Amino acid sequence: MQEIRWHGRGGQGGFTASRLLGIAASVHGGKHALAFPSFGPERRGAPVLAFTKIDDTKIHDRSEVQNSDYVVVMDETLIAPGFEKGIRPGACILVNTEKVEVYQKALPAFKVIGIDASTLAMEILGRPITNTAMYGALVAASGLVSLEAAVASIRTEMKPKLADLNVKIVERSFEIINEQSTVEG
Repeated sequence: MQEIRWHGRGGQGGFTASRLLGIAASVHGGKHALAFPSFGPERRGAPVLAFTKIDDTKIHDRSEVQNSDYVVVMDETLIAPGFEKGIRPGACILVNTEKVEVYQKALPAFKVIGIDASTLAMEILGRPITNTAMYGALVAASGLVSLEAAVASIRTEMKPKLADLNVKIVERSFEIINEQSTVEG
């Protein structure tokens, strides 16, 4: 089973991204998936966690993710002491940041990948909602689902005009991460 933990703030769409990944894996990818949130105070800007579990067989364990294979951070200010608890060594952490080197140095036990999802969202959506940019980055970095399944999940869940913009963000962030991998590899 692959376990994914999403860190965001209320209003950033972390749970939506978690659900989209679950839909891509199950409805469009032939796997089993669970997606669920963990809220503290329910207000815009409050820290929010969301989780996605993906497996080839039915998932019976509905508890929070305890040993993440992938972690998506939509707001880098959420990386604080103790952040790495519950992340398996060698896991991939995707951070919305312009300064990925800071986190690569601070979190050496993990593969840390950065993307400036805020700027990308502003360019395409005109708003700093980074969930689908980070979703596309995760799809590229992980291979958990195909780009086609990710796009299909957006078209399944969003109204056409909004879906078109979000598909554009997912495709662009997917491309950015693949370009980074080519340069690094």
